[in-house]
Amino acid sequence: MRTRDGDEPVPDRWTKATVRPDLWLDAEDDPRQGGPELRDERAVLLEYLRVARLTLQMKCDGLDVEQMARRSVLPSTMSLLGLVRHMAEVERHWFRRFLADEQAPPLYSRRGERDGDWTGAVADAAVVADAWVRWQQECAFADGYLASEPDLGASARDGHGTVVSVREVVVHMIEEYSRHNGHADLLRERIDGRVGQ
Repeated sequence: MRTRDGDEPVPDRWTKATVRPDLWLDAEDDPRQGGPELRDERAVLLEYLRVARLTLQMKCDGLDVEQMARRSVLPSTMSLLGLVRHMAEVERHWFRRFLADEQAPPLYSRRGERDGDWTGAVADAAVVADAWVRWQQECAFADGYLASEPDLGASARDGHGTVVSVREVVVHMIEEYSRHNGHADLLRERIDGRVGQ
């Protein structure tokens, strides 16, 4: 995920399994375990969102710039870097634009361009660093929004009249991360043999 001098990988933070080296880590070291007590719907949804985000980070851990930008198979433009950029856009769309009603232009796709989050995911240290910063900023904004909105049933309406609740947005985000984390499993396995966990 992080690199030193642009392309030298920083030592893996989460890829230290001793029981099965092809996995990420031993079960007792998994940072996705041991979260808050899940006593109500809100706690469940927020914990599942936290775990889904952390899983994406883990899938990218220890990779250099070229590995982050490596495409899956032609003609796909999908890469781990593209996934990070895409999820920054998705977080931004649902939390900033839709729920908070902010005027927040797309991060990567310019007018008339649909897939800039994917096509612009190139092997450049600045592009990788920017993707992580933007993704973290969008996640932080979303977390702040959720902390300030206690009602999961609160809703927003887009310019087309579509009404969506905070609950639906959080569930959609969990679904979006879950689907793309499956993609990340395959991308990472192709890079270095690490398998999903």
